[in-house]
Amino acid sequence: LPFCSWGGSSRPDFDCRSTEETEAWFIDSFEEWRKAKNLSNFILLGHSFGGYVAAKYALQHPEHVQHLILVGSAGFSSETDHSSEWLTKFRATWKGMLVNHLWESNFTPQRIVRGLGPWGPDLVRRYTTARFGSHSTGELLTENESSLLTDYIYHTLAAKASGELCLKHIFSLGAFARKPLLHSASDWKVPTTFIYGHDDWMNYQGAQQARKDMKVPCEIIRVPQGGHFVFIDNPAGFHSAIFYACRKFLSGDAEEGLSLPDGLISA
Repeated sequence: LPFCSWGGSSRPDFDCRSTEETEAWFIDSFEEWRKAKNLSNFILLGHSFGGYVAAKYALQHPEHVQHLILVGSAGFSSETDHSSEWLTKFRATWKGMLVNHLWESNFTPQRIVRGLGPWGPDLVRRYTTARFGSHSTGELLTENESSLLTDYIYHTLAAKASGELCLKHIFSLGAFARKPLLHSASDWKVPTTFIYGHDDWMNYQGAQQARKDMKVPCEIIRVPQGGHFVFIDNPAGFHSAIFYACRKFLSGDAEEGLSLPDGLISA
């Protein structure tokens, strides 16, 4: 399920002007969807930015979320929480000032794809071919699957600008959260499983730090031979991690001490 304004969802005008308005824009639209589907309790999984929104939703509506699964979730650290000396130095250069200005002006990767016109699909194809061949477990996408993935990614990027315009309100340059989830860890009310590809550029140490302040059950699983898109890089390992995270809901007699499946890493 793509959040409102992402993926194949509708693209309403985005007119939020602050981090708080932006978070509410996503949380409230998801809550309306929940009501429309008449769901009261469910397992909520979010990936990357979707993980950030899923976590914010669970913080605001914990009564509806039985278990939270965050896959390569963004938004745990801010610049002040992170060793960002490199970013400070980069911003002091003319290149850094230019990149920071573009970020704050909402110059997004999607805008580049749109601007390339008929050359956009080829750029996306080159990206998908290079990216999703680098972590392969041997379960390569077929030529047709690769074509469908490229087509899907291109059209979601080239569609009307909407949700992407939220990024500057949620993150500063470097993907550091303006309102980090780490600062809300002590308010967590939903048991949580974090899942990361072994080579995910989203740092699992942020989840480890948050776990120290959480008062609910929390586990961190790393999936080998996977990066940020672990569900494509290593689908078998990803599915194994998901089934493990949901073990208490899939079997009434599942034991809390059930061993982690072979190949997965507890962090």
